[in-house]
Order: sequence, then C-alpha cells, then structure tokens
Amino acid sequence: MVEFKQLREGMLASPQIEAGDVARAKEAGVTLIINNRPDGEAGDQPAGAEIEAAAQANGIAYRAIPVSSAGFSLPQIEEMQAALDEADGTVLAFCRSGTRSTILWALAKAKSGAPVDQLSDDALAAGYDVSGIRPTMEMLSRQSGS
Repeated sequence: MVEFKQLREGMLASPQIEAGDVARAKEAGVTLIINNRPDGEAGDQPAGAEIEAAAQANGIAYRAIPVSSAGFSLPQIEEMQAALDEADGTVLAFCRSGTRSTILWALAKAKSGAPVDQLSDDALAAGYDVSGIRPTMEMLSRQSGS
C-alpha cells in the first residue's frame, strides 16, 4: 500500500499505485488519477490499462501523461496544466517514486502563475525537492504573466 502525499489541498502525489490502491484513492476524494509513468519502465509495474480499468470501475477519471528518462517537455507540462485545470476534485498523480509527478505538477502550476516559492515549499513539505527545476519554474511563471 503506497502513501498518498499531499502537495496542497486537492493535489496528491505517490509512488507507483496498483489497482488495489484505487479504491483507497476514491475514499480520499480522488476524482482524477494521472499516470506519469511510461508502461514497461520496470518489469514489476502494473500496466497503465490495469490502473485505468480500476479507476473507471471506481468512477475516477484517468489520464496518462508519461514522463520518461528523456525528461520533461513543454507539451507534457501543458497537458498536465490542462488536466489540473479541468479536474473537478482531488487529483492523484503517480510515477515510480512520486518525484516526476511532483515536478510535472510544479512546472504546470508555475506555468499557470502559481508562486514558485509556495510550490517549492509545498513540494518540500511532502518530501519532494524541486529546487533543481526552480529556474525553469521561474521562467514558466514569468511567461504566465503573473
């Protein structure tokens, strides 16, 4: 059973979830699960389709925005931004450890104009350090016009 870490109200990140974790996510108020892990990254991970089926069975929306070792791209950031903007309730994003999900969340929120200091503090309070992407967060925040 994985731990869902609260990044801020309405946003959770976690390591790899399994189908059995989806019911617990529903109990936590999750209405959207975002999978940031590419299928086949590790031999022991469940397929995205398995998590998606469990989400659908529990009335939870599902979206895959995989981030590979190649890193983050603007289209991924924009897709995450759109998913967060469209979400109606609590979002749970997961990857292998929760780090990629947290980074993608921070980049998407910075692009939406959220204060970079607050994003960094929220991530750190949940156990994730986003200091390595701070210059990118600041650039995206400046571009947002906020």
